[in-house]
Amino acid sequence: MEVLATGVVLGIAGDALLRATPWGLNAFLCTVALAAAAAWLVHRRRIAVGRDAPWLAMAAVLLGSNFAIRDSGALRALDAMGLAILLALAGLSLRGVALRGRDAWEYVRSGVVAALSAWFGVWPLMARDIRWSELPTGGALRHARGAIGGALLAFPVLLAFGGLFAAADPVFRNVVATALHVDFSAVASHLALTALWTALTAGYFWGALIRRAPPPAADAQALSLGIVPVGTALGLVNLLFLVFVVIQLRYFFGGAELVQSATDLTYAEYARRGFFELVAASGLVLPFLLGAERLLRDASREHQRTLRQLSGLLLALLGVVMASALQRMRLYVAEFGLSETRLYATAFMIYLAGAFAWFAVTVLRGHWRRFAFGALVQGFAVLGGLHLLNPDALIVRTNLARPAVQRPFDAVYATSLGADAVPDLLAAFARLGDQDKCRAAAALLARWTPEGNGGKQPAADGWRNWNLARARARRAVHEHAALLKATPCPASRPPTG
Repeated sequence: MEVLATGVVLGIAGDALLRATPWGLNAFLCTVALAAAAAWLVHRRRIAVGRDAPWLAMAAVLLGSNFAIRDSGALRALDAMGLAILLALAGLSLRGVALRGRDAWEYVRSGVVAALSAWFGVWPLMARDIRWSELPTGGALRHARGAIGGALLAFPVLLAFGGLFAAADPVFRNVVATALHVDFSAVASHLALTALWTALTAGYFWGALIRRAPPPAADAQALSLGIVPVGTALGLVNLLFLVFVVIQLRYFFGGAELVQSATDLTYAEYARRGFFELVAASGLVLPFLLGAERLLRDASREHQRTLRQLSGLLLALLGVVMASALQRMRLYVAEFGLSETRLYATAFMIYLAGAFAWFAVTVLRGHWRRFAFGALVQGFAVLGGLHLLNPDALIVRTNLARPAVQRPFDAVYATSLGADAVPDLLAAFARLGDQDKCRAAAALLARWTPEGNGGKQPAADGWRNWNLARARARRAVHEHAALLKATPCPASRPPTG
């Protein structure tokens, strides 16, 4: 009952707060409320949680605060993913399970279990775990049930008499019509969102605190295929990587002339066409190596030594592949400028480089228990670094610093970024070309002032979805409003011929 009541309270809070979009302060407040609810349930029932639980709660609150600081849509998506991962890990910690020393696949399994519990856990909670027959029937509860029954009995009588009185007196009819004017679509919307957030939170706490399941075993028996199939698979993958690396070294040491003669592409186009494929290939190597290590975890020392040698060779070849990918990105950005996709793909490559280095230090030396937790911490460190880097502002600064003769500054794309890009764009407004000034001024006024879009755009967020970056952007645009409104737009050239 306490889990269900907590879910109802959080459901009402979620409907009241998260209805205002884009999310800002409301997401932070809901994260704090979720952490506080978990702490209250744990304290009230004296549940022995894992020692990582307080750190997970603080990390979740820190991630939630980012919704009120940055305005990048991509960062908000990554923060939401980070919160989902933290909640999955908290499901283990609330059961008293230590996070360190766990297999990476146990983290994946905990995420699946937490997601299924959140979506479907409310049904076993209400149908099986709450014994409704044991609830008290006397006192205030009995009077409340009696009052509800009386109201139901009186409803048809009130309806009949009210209809007669309304027909007899127009003033009474107007009073009743005003009092009973209800927007049923709004009521249905509030009820649906409240029910959704209630079911999600109550189901999550059911899975973390009530669900009957043994804790994950630290020394689970691993499936073993033997060194021959696993070693053959690793050897073939190493051979493929080796062929690719040889070709890459030839082209990158050969320079632009060799690339253009062999592929009929410019050096920048050659870099552009391969980066994201190399990112995907690099990302697939990690689960492949983890799977190979798990399949031979119980093998003999000789077989494990062979596995580590083959894995080490693959990591060395992968290092060349990742260096090639980063070199392609450097050429790509130098030619076409920086964008969100390019920046976040590069950040993912940096994370992979750290994860592979950690894999070599831990798994290849037989300390596989240390890998998963360290790789997880590295992921959150990269996410924190992105917040400190302020991606949208960095994109604008990088593209403004490029010589215009290489590629003109894209003012339309710059104004489509989040509010963090606005101060840097306004600071460099005087250096833009006439056409870029026109486009930037129109976009900034339309997006960040109420009068710029016919009064349809709100002047500011409400208190629920307040965001620091958006507040600064609106203030900066307001301070430069006179300059932006006075920006002339050059007439378009008439078509020739």
